[in-house]
Amino acid sequence: MKIAICVKEVPDPTAHKRIDPGTKRLVRSGENTLNPYDRHAIEAAVQLREGAAAGAEITIVTIAPASATRTVDKALAQGGDRSVHLADDALAGSDIVGTAHALAAVLRRDAYDLVLFGQQASDAECYVLAAAVSELLERPCVTQVAHLELGEGTVTVKRQTETGYDTLGVPLPAVLSVSDAINEPRYPSLPAIMGAKRKPHETLAVADLDLDAGRVGAAGARTLVGALSSPPAKAGGRRITDDGSAAEQIVAYLVERKLVV
Repeated sequence: MKIAICVKEVPDPTAHKRIDPGTKRLVRSGENTLNPYDRHAIEAAVQLREGAAAGAEITIVTIAPASATRTVDKALAQGGDRSVHLADDALAGSDIVGTAHALAAVLRRDAYDLVLFGQQASDAECYVLAAAVSELLERPCVTQVAHLELGEGTVTVKRQTETGYDTLGVPLPAVLSVSDAINEPRYPSLPAIMGAKRKPHETLAVADLDLDAGRVGAAGARTLVGALSSPPAKAGGRRITDDGSAAEQIVAYLVERKLVV
Protein backbone atom coordinates (compact mmCIF):
# COMPACT_ATOMS: atom_id res chain seq x y z
CA MET A 1 0.00 0.00 0.00
CA LYS A 2 1.20 3.51 -0.81
CA ILE A 3 0.27 6.35 1.55
CA ALA A 4 1.07 10.02 0.88
CA ILE A 5 1.08 12.70 3.56
CA CYS A 6 0.81 16.27 2.27
CA VAL A 7 2.65 18.57 4.66
CA LYS A 8 3.33 22.29 4.80
CA GLU A 9 6.14 24.42 6.16
CA VAL A 10 4.73 27.28 8.25
CA PRO A 11 6.25 30.12 10.31
CA ASP A 12 7.27 29.03 13.78
CA PRO A 13 4.46 29.87 16.25
CA THR A 14 6.88 31.87 18.39
CA ALA A 15 8.02 34.01 15.46
CA HIS A 16 6.56 37.45 14.78
CA LYS A 17 4.26 37.29 11.75
CA ARG A 18 4.78 39.94 9.08
CA ILE A 19 3.04 40.74 5.81
CA ASP A 20 5.07 42.07 2.89
CA PRO A 21 3.31 45.35 1.96
CA GLY A 22 4.36 44.98 -1.68
CA THR A 23 3.28 41.40 -2.40
CA LYS A 24 0.67 41.30 0.41
CA ARG A 25 1.94 37.83 1.28
CA LEU A 26 3.10 36.35 4.57
CA VAL A 27 6.86 36.78 5.00
CA ARG A 28 8.38 33.30 5.32
CA SER A 29 12.07 34.17 5.54
CA GLY A 30 12.24 33.72 9.31
CA GLU A 31 12.17 30.60 11.47
CA ASN A 32 9.87 27.94 10.01
CA THR A 33 8.63 24.54 11.11
CA LEU A 34 6.33 21.66 10.22
CA ASN A 35 2.62 22.52 10.32
CA PRO A 36 1.54 21.00 13.69
CA TYR A 37 -1.74 19.67 12.28
CA ASP A 38 0.18 17.60 9.71
CA ARG A 39 1.87 15.66 12.52
CA HIS A 40 -1.49 14.03 13.26
CA ALA A 41 -1.74 12.86 9.65
CA ILE A 42 1.76 11.35 9.79
CA GLU A 43 0.94 9.60 13.07
CA ALA A 44 -2.27 8.19 11.57
CA ALA A 45 -0.28 6.74 8.65
CA VAL A 46 2.34 5.23 10.97
CA GLN A 47 -0.39 3.58 13.04
CA LEU A 48 -1.89 2.10 9.88
CA ARG A 49 1.52 0.72 8.90
CA GLU A 50 1.85 -0.80 12.36
CA GLY A 51 -1.55 -2.47 11.96
CA ALA A 52 -3.74 -3.30 8.96
CA ALA A 53 -1.39 -1.74 6.39
CA ALA A 54 1.77 -3.58 7.43
CA GLY A 55 4.57 -2.87 4.99
CA ALA A 56 2.95 0.28 3.62
CA GLU A 57 5.24 2.92 2.15
CA ILE A 58 4.72 6.42 3.57
CA THR A 59 5.75 9.32 1.35
CA ILE A 60 6.01 12.90 2.58
CA VAL A 61 4.86 15.32 -0.12
CA THR A 62 5.40 19.06 0.15
CA ILE A 63 5.43 22.25 -1.90
CA ALA A 64 7.99 24.57 -0.37
CA PRO A 65 11.18 26.53 -1.11
CA ALA A 66 14.37 24.53 -1.50
CA SER A 67 15.36 25.72 1.99
CA ALA A 68 12.60 23.60 3.58
CA THR A 69 14.76 20.47 3.85
CA ARG A 70 14.84 20.65 7.67
CA THR A 71 11.03 20.68 7.80
CA VAL A 72 10.93 17.69 5.43
CA ASP A 73 13.41 15.88 7.68
CA LYS A 74 11.14 16.49 10.68
CA ALA A 75 8.27 14.80 8.85
CA LEU A 76 10.48 11.88 7.80
CA ALA A 77 11.77 11.48 11.36
CA GLN A 78 8.21 11.04 12.59
CA GLY A 79 7.70 8.03 10.32
CA GLY A 80 7.94 8.83 6.62
CA ASP A 81 9.93 6.51 4.35
CA ARG A 82 10.72 8.93 1.53
CA SER A 83 9.92 12.49 0.45
CA VAL A 84 8.85 14.26 -2.72
CA HIS A 85 9.63 17.99 -2.54
CA LEU A 86 8.21 20.28 -5.22
CA ALA A 87 10.52 23.31 -5.07
CA ASP A 88 10.22 25.89 -7.83
CA ASP A 89 10.21 29.69 -7.77
CA ALA A 90 7.39 29.53 -10.34
CA LEU A 91 5.10 28.37 -7.51
CA ALA A 92 5.55 31.53 -5.41
CA GLY A 93 2.25 33.29 -4.88
CA SER A 94 0.08 30.25 -5.62
CA ASP A 95 -3.37 30.41 -4.07
CA ILE A 96 -5.38 27.38 -2.92
CA VAL A 97 -6.44 26.51 -6.47
CA GLY A 98 -2.87 26.68 -7.77
CA THR A 99 -1.51 24.72 -4.83
CA ALA A 100 -4.16 22.05 -5.36
CA HIS A 101 -3.21 21.72 -9.04
CA ALA A 102 0.48 21.33 -8.12
CA LEU A 103 -0.17 18.76 -5.39
CA ALA A 104 -2.56 16.81 -7.60
CA ALA A 105 0.12 16.61 -10.32
CA VAL A 106 2.60 15.10 -7.85
CA LEU A 107 0.08 12.68 -6.36
CA ARG A 108 -1.27 11.61 -9.75
CA ARG A 109 2.22 10.70 -10.91
CA ASP A 110 2.76 8.09 -8.20
CA ALA A 111 -0.83 6.77 -7.82
CA TYR A 112 -1.19 6.58 -4.05
CA ASP A 113 -3.85 4.43 -2.41
CA LEU A 114 -4.45 6.88 0.42
CA VAL A 115 -3.66 10.59 0.67
CA LEU A 116 -3.75 12.21 4.12
CA PHE A 117 -3.81 15.88 5.12
CA GLY A 118 -3.86 17.62 8.48
CA GLN A 119 -7.15 19.34 9.21
CA GLN A 120 -5.82 22.83 8.40
CA ALA A 121 -2.75 25.01 7.93
CA SER A 122 -1.74 26.92 11.03
CA ASP A 123 -0.63 30.00 9.07
CA ALA A 124 -3.60 30.53 6.73
CA GLU A 125 -6.17 28.57 8.81
CA CYS A 126 -7.27 26.97 5.53
CA TYR A 127 -9.39 23.79 5.73
CA VAL A 128 -10.26 23.23 2.07
CA LEU A 129 -7.06 22.03 0.38
CA ALA A 130 -7.85 18.32 0.82
CA ALA A 131 -11.23 18.78 -0.87
CA ALA A 132 -9.68 20.76 -3.74
CA VAL A 133 -7.04 18.09 -4.35
CA SER A 134 -9.58 15.26 -4.22
CA GLU A 135 -11.72 17.06 -6.81
CA LEU A 136 -8.77 17.24 -9.21
CA LEU A 137 -7.83 13.60 -8.57
CA GLU A 138 -11.50 12.55 -8.88
CA ARG A 139 -11.33 10.63 -5.61
CA PRO A 140 -13.70 10.50 -2.65
CA CYS A 141 -12.85 12.85 0.20
CA VAL A 142 -13.76 12.94 3.89
CA THR A 143 -12.67 15.74 6.21
CA GLN A 144 -12.33 15.99 10.01
CA VAL A 145 -11.62 12.25 10.35
CA ALA A 146 -11.32 11.34 14.02
CA HIS A 147 -10.85 7.59 13.52
CA LEU A 148 -10.06 5.35 10.56
CA GLU A 149 -9.80 1.63 9.87
CA LEU A 150 -8.61 -0.08 6.70
CA GLY A 151 -10.65 -2.84 5.08
CA GLU A 152 -10.38 -4.75 1.82
CA GLY A 153 -10.23 -1.96 -0.73
CA THR A 154 -12.03 0.45 1.60
CA VAL A 155 -11.45 2.65 4.61
CA THR A 156 -14.05 3.16 7.34
CA VAL A 157 -13.87 6.56 8.97
CA LYS A 158 -15.53 8.30 11.87
CA ARG A 159 -16.00 11.95 10.99
CA GLN A 160 -16.27 14.61 13.68
CA THR A 161 -19.27 16.95 13.30
CA GLU A 162 -20.86 19.70 15.38
CA THR A 163 -23.48 17.28 16.70
CA GLY A 164 -21.47 14.06 17.05
CA TYR A 165 -19.89 11.65 14.58
CA ASP A 166 -20.69 10.27 11.14
CA THR A 167 -19.41 6.79 10.25
CA LEU A 168 -18.67 6.38 6.55
CA GLY A 169 -17.28 3.65 4.31
CA VAL A 170 -15.04 5.06 1.58
CA PRO A 171 -13.58 3.12 -1.39
CA LEU A 172 -9.87 3.40 -2.05
CA PRO A 173 -8.05 5.31 -3.42
CA ALA A 174 -9.26 8.21 -1.29
CA VAL A 175 -8.24 11.57 0.19
CA LEU A 176 -8.76 12.24 3.91
CA SER A 177 -8.02 15.15 6.21
CA VAL A 178 -7.67 14.10 9.84
CA SER A 179 -8.81 15.96 12.91
CA ASP A 180 -6.30 16.89 15.59
CA ALA A 181 -8.42 14.71 17.90
CA ILE A 182 -7.51 11.52 16.01
CA ASN A 183 -4.29 10.83 17.94
CA GLU A 184 -1.43 12.19 19.97
CA PRO A 185 1.63 12.32 17.69
CA ARG A 186 4.67 10.60 19.16
CA TYR A 187 7.99 12.37 19.39
CA PRO A 188 10.64 10.90 17.09
CA SER A 189 13.58 9.11 18.68
CA LEU A 190 17.13 10.36 18.27
CA PRO A 191 18.00 7.53 15.81
CA ALA A 192 14.91 8.46 13.75
CA ILE A 193 15.97 12.11 13.67
CA MET A 194 19.51 11.21 12.63
CA GLY A 195 18.29 8.70 10.06
CA ALA A 196 15.87 11.10 8.35
CA LYS A 197 18.66 12.70 6.31
CA ARG A 198 19.58 9.31 4.84
CA LYS A 199 16.09 8.55 3.55
CA PRO A 200 15.33 9.01 -0.17
CA HIS A 201 14.61 12.66 -1.07
CA GLU A 202 13.26 13.57 -4.49
CA THR A 203 13.18 17.22 -5.55
CA LEU A 204 10.98 18.23 -8.49
CA ALA A 205 10.32 21.37 -10.52
CA VAL A 206 7.14 22.36 -12.35
CA ALA A 207 8.73 21.25 -15.64
CA ASP A 208 9.10 17.70 -14.27
CA LEU A 209 5.34 17.27 -13.97
CA ASP A 210 2.33 17.16 -16.24
CA LEU A 211 1.32 20.57 -14.92
CA ASP A 212 0.21 23.69 -16.72
CA ALA A 213 2.59 26.39 -15.43
CA GLY A 214 -0.12 28.98 -16.09
CA ARG A 215 -2.27 27.49 -13.32
CA VAL A 216 0.25 28.08 -10.53
CA GLY A 217 2.16 30.98 -9.06
CA ALA A 218 1.01 34.56 -8.69
CA ALA A 219 0.11 34.77 -12.40
CA GLY A 220 -2.24 31.81 -12.13
CA ALA A 221 -3.88 32.83 -8.85
CA ARG A 222 -7.67 33.08 -8.92
CA THR A 223 -7.76 35.21 -5.79
CA LEU A 224 -6.36 38.66 -5.10
CA VAL A 225 -5.59 40.43 -1.84
CA GLY A 226 -6.88 43.95 -2.42
CA ALA A 227 -5.68 45.62 0.77
CA LEU A 228 -4.43 44.93 4.27
CA SER A 229 -4.74 47.06 7.39
CA SER A 230 -3.79 46.75 11.03
CA PRO A 231 -6.56 46.40 13.60
CA PRO A 232 -7.55 49.70 15.22
CA ALA A 233 -5.66 50.59 18.36
CA LYS A 234 -7.55 50.00 21.58
CA ALA A 235 -8.80 53.09 23.35
CA GLY A 236 -7.24 53.85 26.69
CA GLY A 237 -9.12 52.59 29.74
CA ARG A 238 -10.17 54.52 32.79
CA ARG A 239 -8.02 54.14 35.88
CA ILE A 240 -9.89 54.15 39.18
CA THR A 241 -8.00 54.97 42.36
CA ASP A 242 -9.57 53.54 45.49
CA ASP A 243 -10.18 56.48 47.80
CA GLY A 244 -13.08 54.73 49.49
CA SER A 245 -15.47 55.20 46.55
CA ALA A 246 -13.97 52.70 44.07
CA ALA A 247 -17.04 50.46 44.12
CA GLU A 248 -19.37 53.35 43.34
CA GLN A 249 -17.08 54.54 40.51
CA ILE A 250 -17.02 51.07 38.93
CA VAL A 251 -20.80 50.76 39.08
CA ALA A 252 -21.21 54.22 37.57
CA TYR A 253 -18.78 53.32 34.78
CA LEU A 254 -20.74 50.14 33.95
CA VAL A 255 -24.08 51.96 34.06
CA GLU A 256 -22.70 54.64 31.74
CA ARG A 257 -21.94 51.96 29.16
CA LYS A 258 -25.29 50.23 29.77
CA LEU A 259 -23.56 47.05 30.92
CA VAL A 260 -25.64 46.99 34.11
CA VAL A 261 -28.95 48.62 34.98
